[in-house]
Amino acid sequence: MPKIPLHYVDLRTFCYATEDEKRVEAALRTLLPEEFEIERVESEGHYGDRILVLSARVENADDVRHVLERLTDLEEFDTLLAELDDRVTENTELFLRLDKQAAFAGEVRQGEGITFRAKVEAYPATKEAAVENAEEVLERLADEDV
Repeated sequence: MPKIPLHYVDLRTFCYATEDEKRVEAALRTLLPEEFEIERVESEGHYGDRILVLSARVENADDVRHVLERLTDLEEFDTLLAELDDRVTENTELFLRLDKQAAFAGEVRQGEGITFRAKVEAYPATKEAAVENAEEVLERLADEDV
């Protein structure tokens, strides 16, 4: 089993007062391994409304692989690969926004609601090396998925 060149993946979403917490958690769990711990932090909106921040940091290589394999389900996967140069920062972090409503339905799509941030291993720690590593691992996982 080849190495996954990511230090960690952070997933985060907000549960607003108008949303059902269980449904929002289910959406986030679409991307996570089974029984993965989700951190909850309560916050307050501008008008005093309750906002619950749900987040998870995935660090174990097998769990990171699971999250990345879910990304290979994206309809726009080829577009994601083409946009990697725009999605990886100088700090070797890969950013995506995923559709929370689609995730609740068990689908993985780009959109609004869930923030995906991954720290890509790169030696030397340059954007170019990180883009190359991210592209290589995503293509490999997509090929394994076929």
